Amino acid sequence: MTEVIEVLIIEDDPRIADIHRRFISKIDGFAVVGSAHSGSEAKDWVTSMKPDLVLLDVYLPDMMGTELMAFIQAESADTDIIFITAAAEVSVVKQAFRGGVIDYILKPLTFDRFQDSLRFYQKKRKTLANTGKLQEESIQLLWHSDKSAISSDSILTPKGIDPITKEKVMMHLKQQLNGITAEKLGLASGLSRSTARRYLEFLVSEHKAAAELMYGTIGRPERRYFPINL
Repeated sequence: MTEVIEVLIIEDDPRIADIHRRFISKIDGFAVVGSAHSGSEAKDWVTSMKPDLVLLDVYLPDMMGTELMAFIQAESADTDIIFITAAAEVSVVKQAFRGGVIDYILKPLTFDRFQDSLRFYQKKRKTLANTGKLQEESIQLLWHSDKSAISSDSILTPKGIDPITKEKVMMHLKQQLNGITAEKLGLASGLSRSTARRYLEFLVSEHKAAAELMYGTIGRPERRYFPINL
């Protein structure tokens, strides 16, 4: 079962906080557990929820996010922090860097940048969930986001194909011995039809799925996908 990473949004602008929430809803494996619009409100959320991840703005109405960072680390040592802010001052960036913030995203942000950050964080958590010793590649992954530090599966996967989503699609396809359309697989896996089709076609290109044009009950042709050696 995939771990669900609990996220607390700390952002003084409700509109931006809602954007973050909607972005997160599109990324598998993450769930928003609360939103705080001030430092004092954030402290209550951190104390009660102890979230896995905090998305933290720097400019809050009652304190700086850099001040709140110290509270979060003292109150909930296992909570990680990503800064999402318009603050680009060296002093602020330095505090974030020295304070162990795992990423620093400047506003205005795009969904792609947001998703890349959360996906990379997800990979880090998976690496740290292992027991025993880590390989050098895995250790490098914790500090470097370049492709040379990521697993071979990620290296071989083209842009736009996420390995985690690919595994999810493969898991659903494996259960469909009689085949399934992109639309039905999308509904089953929580993806849009176009996204499901993109992943299915990628599996076809990898020879892990086959596709056939079949006619439905009303005579309209539909492309149905079948698992191969999954």
